[in-house]
Amino acid sequence: MAARNYASLLVGLLALCHTWGVMADVEVNMEDRVEVFRGETALITCMFTSSEGIGGMSIQWFYVTLSGERQSIFYQDSAMKNKDKGTPFTDRFSVNGTGADGEIVLRISDVKVKDETEFICLIKSLTEGSGEGRTKLKVFATPDPPSIEVVETGISINENSPSKVGTCEVKNCFPKPNITWYRNNTPLRGAPDVVKVVPSVTVESSGLYSVKSDLSMKVKKEDKNDTFYCEVTFFVPGGTSMTETNHMKINVHYPSTAVKVWVESPKGHIKEGDSIEFHCHGNGNMPSSVLSIVYNGDDYSLDDNVFVLDKVTRRNSGIYQCTSTDFESDHVEEVSGNTTVFVNYLDPAVVTPTDTVVVDQGKELKATCNALSSLQTQVVWMKNGTKFSTGHSLILKDATFDSAGKYVCMVTVPEIVGMETSGTLDVKVQGPPDIKEPGYTEMEESTGSTVDLRCNVRGFPAPTITWTTSDGKILKTEVGLQSVVSIKVTSDITASCNASNEFGTDVATFNINATINTTTPANTPTSTSTSTTTATTIASATVKAQTETRAKEIKKEGNGVIIAVLIICILLLAILGSVLYFLYKKGKICGRSGKQDLTKEKSSKDNIVVEMKSDNTEEAVLLGVNGEKQHPSNQ
Repeated sequence: MAARNYASLLVGLLALCHTWGVMADVEVNMEDRVEVFRGETALITCMFTSSEGIGGMSIQWFYVTLSGERQSIFYQDSAMKNKDKGTPFTDRFSVNGTGADGEIVLRISDVKVKDETEFICLIKSLTEGSGEGRTKLKVFATPDPPSIEVVETGISINENSPSKVGTCEVKNCFPKPNITWYRNNTPLRGAPDVVKVVPSVTVESSGLYSVKSDLSMKVKKEDKNDTFYCEVTFFVPGGTSMTETNHMKINVHYPSTAVKVWVESPKGHIKEGDSIEFHCHGNGNMPSSVLSIVYNGDDYSLDDNVFVLDKVTRRNSGIYQCTSTDFESDHVEEVSGNTTVFVNYLDPAVVTPTDTVVVDQGKELKATCNALSSLQTQVVWMKNGTKFSTGHSLILKDATFDSAGKYVCMVTVPEIVGMETSGTLDVKVQGPPDIKEPGYTEMEESTGSTVDLRCNVRGFPAPTITWTTSDGKILKTEVGLQSVVSIKVTSDITASCNASNEFGTDVATFNINATINTTTPANTPTSTSTSTTTATTIASATVKAQTETRAKEIKKEGNGVIIAVLIICILLLAILGSVLYFLYKKGKICGRSGKQDLTKEKSSKDNIVVEMKSDNTEEAVLLGVNGEKQHPSNQ
């Protein structure tokens, strides 16, 4: 133990002797600057050497305050390490290394903008030799995207001094950025009474910078198509960077030097009754400019540069002048433009002769149709909705009743769709009546039925139509071109339609032949024997057949003859039926005897008969198989 203390004392004496002799030479090397982004970690390196070696040296770190004083933050030697309390870096820095290799690193985390200062590394040797190095810590913050706003209300070229164009702004940058205005990719520099750029800087609570730049300038009409934007230049570790705002256009107000007015609708020709829509536009855009349309000394205001004139007539034709008046200038300025409007017209059609005309049958009629128009017209004559002829004149040669009727004269303007007018001519052809063929002068109708007879007549004046019968009875009389009469059929009848006017007469005759309806009677009582029914049926069928044959033969004879013949036929049929029935009872018919069973039915189909009776008689005729007539000798 004593030996160890002796050795230590010897070393100390040697060192002390050395110190008394020469002071050690200490050299410290550090970077001039260390650059980092805000929030990152800064590494500040201190490298040192000493002529007597690096053992036993003390190391101390300082930073320079805003007042220029150095403030200690760390101390270490071979025996201890000490971090100063209460400094801005106390909780965010550390020192890496012991210095035994001649290097020590100050590590500062989460770098802030206010950390930008100078850091000092002080190295002392055992012999009181010392050296120090300095490094500036530079902190950078990238700004938010810049913005640009231009004046929305517009700028007048009549302003005498520069007007505000817009504002550019960039926020949260460090160090302070630079803003440069551009017009059409060309930088704008300040010029007295022409261009004025005014910047303003704001330091945020975070220590970051926000910069605004206001641009004012005197604008010209040519600036209306220019684009403006701002370029922001800011610093980054190792250099600079740049970003741009959006490109914007400004609204330049300037007075009109020319005015244009035109008809927007209708396109092409204008006709009476149309609505004309005028559009008026000047090549300026001064808010103080007023547009108006002048016609025949009258002023018409415009609504959003549009003026509508409703339901125009030919009197609205003429020159329409649109005027732009600027009240903002030192003196009132007016600029005008004009357009010419012509309103086409088509007067109502004039038909000669007018309204209704009467022409004699066989004569010729000439009529004309004209309408005054501003354009070429086309005339078409229509009858019953069908084209009859073309041209201004209507000629009816050798007039007939078919020529009568209403003729419509259609006058159109081919160049303008929908431009048309019309007139009407009612033609009456006078002459004796002409009864149209009814198509059924001969007819058959059932007795007791009612028939309608119709008579259609042509003629003018309207004829008197009289209905009469063959016995001189007048059924109906009326005036007109159509007449209908109803007749109840009781017998054959002849009716005549007589049409007459002051020019003549025409007659149509209707012959009605009455026919007798036949019905089938109900079945005979069951108490009547089958044989009796069969014989009666055969007789009735025979009588009916003969009656029908006879009726056909005498159809066209007089009514008295027909009735007499019918009565005789009925009497003969009654006698014949009685005889046949008597012979049947005696067994003289069909090979039967009187003692045979009258209720026994034959199975042969040849004996099937049908009983038919007329409405007024009980006579019967015999019908064979399939309804064929049979002679009594064959039964």
